[in-house]
Amino acid sequence: MFGEVPGFALTSHRGTAFDAEKELRGHIWVANFIFTNCAGPCPRMSSQMRQVQDGTADLPGVRMVSFTVDPKRDTPEVLAAYAQRHKAGERWTFLTGTMESLHHLKRNVFLLGNVDGELNHSTRFVLVDKQSRIRGFYDTSEPSSIRQLIADIGRLEKET
Repeated sequence: MFGEVPGFALTSHRGTAFDAEKELRGHIWVANFIFTNCAGPCPRMSSQMRQVQDGTADLPGVRMVSFTVDPKRDTPEVLAAYAQRHKAGERWTFLTGTMESLHHLKRNVFLLGNVDGELNHSTRFVLVDKQSRIRGFYDTSEPSSIRQLIADIGRLEKET
């Protein structure tokens, strides 16, 4: 265990309030940080998150959450179009909020660095269990990381 994810409230790509306690508690979930106009690793990471979505199709309780690091540009409408481009299903949510909230989550909760307006971000995925405990970090530049993440999700599902 690497820490616990406290409750948080942000806005989803569906334009609705997102309360982590209501939406995520009791679910295994995977988090990452992206921005929609990224020409670097974000499209790859979103494709990999789709692999997680597809690879856990037989586990309907698993959730995927992508947080933006560019809340000024990534409005719910922009995130919704991005979600559609990446074929995000109902289990995958894109979130935005204030720079301060996103910075706190990225740096202090998920231990992935700063959200500072520079549009830099980690390329790691974070695995969170049903009790909101961080259980693993996965470097998306490693070829086997997504396969390992999906396997670890399956193991966590059997634990509880």
